[in-house]
Amino acid sequence: MTEAVATTRRSRITPEREAELYEAVLDLLREVGYDALTMDAVAARTRSSKATLYRQWGGKAELVAKAVRHGKPGTFADDIDTGSLKGDLRALTLRADDCEMEQNSALMRGLAMATHSNPDLLRAFRDHLIEPEMAEFRRVLQRAIDRGEVRADNPAIQYVMHMMIGGFAARTLIDEQPPTQEFLLSYIDAVVLPALGAPTG
Repeated sequence: MTEAVATTRRSRITPEREAELYEAVLDLLREVGYDALTMDAVAARTRSSKATLYRQWGGKAELVAKAVRHGKPGTFADDIDTGSLKGDLRALTLRADDCEMEQNSALMRGLAMATHSNPDLLRAFRDHLIEPEMAEFRRVLQRAIDRGEVRADNPAIQYVMHMMIGGFAARTLIDEQPPTQEFLLSYIDAVVLPALGAPTG
């Protein structure tokens, strides 16, 4: 698809309408899950035509991945620079309150299961969620390296995303409690920063 065609597609829907559609998709996902969600249901919920939805997003996987991305707190690597890695990771964590974290945790558990039997969803998630977030983490970590907080050859650098996702997911699996700001902030101090050799104070 050429950039001109992509721009034409996007221009058919205003940003406000796009946000409205994404919210409806997330609501449906929470209600019925990925497998039971249909483009017909999205069209009915949003008073859209299926043709418009397919023209704009191509299919369910792309629409869901972009809706989840839209529902997450905004990108942080370029607009947060507190002067320390600890401060940047804290600022990232504090972008979502405890209620949002609980909702997102339940949603992501369901979608993680769905990716096992839906390669198109996994591919869309990699393109629109995993890769962009990994790139953002790399920028935050590069700033920490440039400041001298983290050694460039620290082997834990490549596992920061794994650690953050692991802490978020394991909270429910192990403790049977939703992730919270307090838990994740203590996890960053106790696990992530020490693994990177970064200051915790």
